[in-house]
Amino acid sequence: MEIGPFIKLHRVKQNMTQEELAEGIVSESYLSKIENRRTEPSTDVINMLCTKLGVEVKSEDDSLLKEKCQEWFDMLFEVNSKTEITNKYEELQEIIENNYSHTQVLFEIHKIRYYLIIDEVNLALKQINNLKEVSNTFDNYQLYFWLKFKGNYNSVIEEFNQAFRFYKLAEEKTNQIELSEAEVADLKYTLAVTYSKLRNTLEVIDYANQALEAYSKNYNFIRCAQCHILLGISYRRIRIYDKAIKNYNLAQHLAKLNKKDDLIQLTNINLGHLYASKGDTKQSIICFNEVLEEKNALALKDRLLAVTSLVKEYYRSRNHIEARAMVNEGNRILNEIDKERHKFFDYELRTYKYALDEEHEAFESFVIGEFIPFLKKQKNYANLVIYANMVGKHFEDKNKYKSATEYYKLANYSYEQLIRI
Repeated sequence: MEIGPFIKLHRVKQNMTQEELAEGIVSESYLSKIENRRTEPSTDVINMLCTKLGVEVKSEDDSLLKEKCQEWFDMLFEVNSKTEITNKYEELQEIIENNYSHTQVLFEIHKIRYYLIIDEVNLALKQINNLKEVSNTFDNYQLYFWLKFKGNYNSVIEEFNQAFRFYKLAEEKTNQIELSEAEVADLKYTLAVTYSKLRNTLEVIDYANQALEAYSKNYNFIRCAQCHILLGISYRRIRIYDKAIKNYNLAQHLAKLNKKDDLIQLTNINLGHLYASKGDTKQSIICFNEVLEEKNALALKDRLLAVTSLVKEYYRSRNHIEARAMVNEGNRILNEIDKERHKFFDYELRTYKYALDEEHEAFESFVIGEFIPFLKKQKNYANLVIYANMVGKHFEDKNKYKSATEYYKLANYSYEQLIRI
């Protein structure tokens, strides 16, 4: 990073205006030229501006710092210890924060990923907004990570179409820069996950297989297991159940070898969905309940997925007592996490609560007025099929055939969009 953007970055991070920084040193217009690389300031001006910002121009050997940073960058995956990642971050932060270094820009970009891993989503957004001011100075290598991590942010907040756009832009940069095999594999895997969220099944299979090949060569068996789960989901969606089960079994085998209880239970969740897809409600319920028995194996979000899946299966089998119990359990979990970030689960639980309690007016008002518009905005066609059909059936049972037809049409339209993807 050149000195002008470096000064701008630190000014923005400190919420300081150009007028405040320039006061007593240079004119505001001259500072603007410095920040935008339209002039070369003298060493004295640089020193005075940096002193006011509380940063130093001199730094330790950049090659050593680059090596230390790369070690930390390579740690920024969910499978690694958050404590170790944080300890390394704090060590580097002390060295980098107040020193001008060419490595700093990559460190600042990787902070986005770091904040997402430690579940500080608001800090990740703040970091994105800070870096926007200087993103026009990034080279292609820096731009690759900038785009990828912005995609990560959008994935976390479940804006998958926007995430996909950033990942594809990052992918375009891979032809212009040199990346490690591990990084290329991670982008392939990330794209496979995103394609899966967008229900683009054939692309999932393609990218997941590419990632799987790379991870197998490097004996990264945890990522291999995750790829097999993705492949299992894809084959289940196109009803090739034998291939789906084969991939789930491979995922479980690798997860057990590596003693990864979370992956074992994620596989059980997906086996539950497979049996539900086949209409085997009894076996589906067994799988989902097995997940809930392992209380500490999964993150709360994944437990919530198992709970909402059980709500649907119990409702489908007319076991309303157990369905209500699961709605209550789901709401208990929602109270422990950020409900705004998990709005979809909240909407599902409220829908089934109204349906179970036969609160017809509340059901119509909420599902038609809030849930379906939410799904339309997200282009979540798979769930639009489910809930438009649910509303259609609701109106049909009340002999409101015109309204029923409207929502059955919406379900059919959503299905058409789904199979076009």
